[in-house]
Parts: sequence; structure tokens; C-alpha cells
Amino acid sequence: MNKYDLVTFVAESTGLGRVDSGRALDAALEAIQVALRAGDDVRLVGFGTFHVTHRKALSGRNPRTGDPMLLGASNQPKFTPGKLLKAAVN
Repeated sequence: MNKYDLVTFVAESTGLGRVDSGRALDAALEAIQVALRAGDDVRLVGFGTFHVTHRKALSGRNPRTGDPMLLGASNQPKFTPGKLLKAAVN
């Protein structure tokens, strides 16, 4: 399922138009990004939790040359599924 399919599904499920459903989805995704950028977790009960983890700098190798290189530290967005989502998939 891509974003177009998701917007269509939301529009059909809620009775909203596709434009309004698209705006609602964009606003929800933007809210998640803003919260994660601020260092907050986003908990959707039954669905899951979006959170940010910090990855330390580490050394690796250039796959072409084999030379060692430093991979910088970064923040990584993560998602942990909730109980209801796990049950729905299994």
C-alpha cells in the first residue's frame, strides 16, 4: 500500500473527500515528525510507538576500496509495534 492507496482508504472509510483525507494524513505525519524532532515519543495505543534512538559513531570499511572510514553518529527513527497490531498481523 502506498500513500495514494492509504488516502483512498481513509476517504472511503470516513466519508471525507480525497483532498481532505490527504490533508489529514499529511498533518498526522507532520505531527509525528515534529514530535520526534523535539525528542518526544509518539504513542498510539494499540498501534505502536514511534521513538528516536541515538546511534554512536563507529568505524566501518569502504566496500569498494576496503579502506577504513568513520561513520558518524546520528539519530535514527524507530517504530515498536503495539499488542493489537502484532495480533492483527499474526
